[in-house]
Amino acid sequence: MTVPTVRLVRGPSTDQGTFGRLVFGGQVLHTTELPWRNNARQMSCIPPGAYTCALVNSPKFGRVYGVANVPGRSHVLIHAANVGGDTTLGWATHLHGCIAPAEKLGAIRIPSGRMQRAGLVSRPALRRLMAWAGGQPFTLEVSNA
Repeated sequence: MTVPTVRLVRGPSTDQGTFGRLVFGGQVLHTTELPWRNNARQMSCIPPGAYTCALVNSPKFGRVYGVANVPGRSHVLIHAANVGGDTTLGWATHLHGCIAPAEKLGAIRIPSGRMQRAGLVSRPALRRLMAWAGGQPFTLEVSNA
């Protein structure tokens, strides 16, 4: 049996987050990730590459996909979230190295009062990905545009 492939093509990484497009089975979602910070744990998005994703039971997020074999990292998940900014520069984050799907991109007001770029309508986007994958493993191919 052939393992399906999901492609994540990232746009530029900014202090407010890294935003991309997730393409699978003829569908397209947006993504939110942390900025690129040299693959630092809990501070950076993961490096480009091919990863195996399989269902895991997260104590915080429930049944979601885990991204395996990320160099120097563990507990990388695909879960619902909106913002992924560099907290050392005053931006908000709901992410610590994970990937959040979104139906669209926009901005939200963060606790500091500033507007921050964000992935919006994340839970329905995650449900779409989960329904497509049907509990089966897939390969995630991450590349920079």
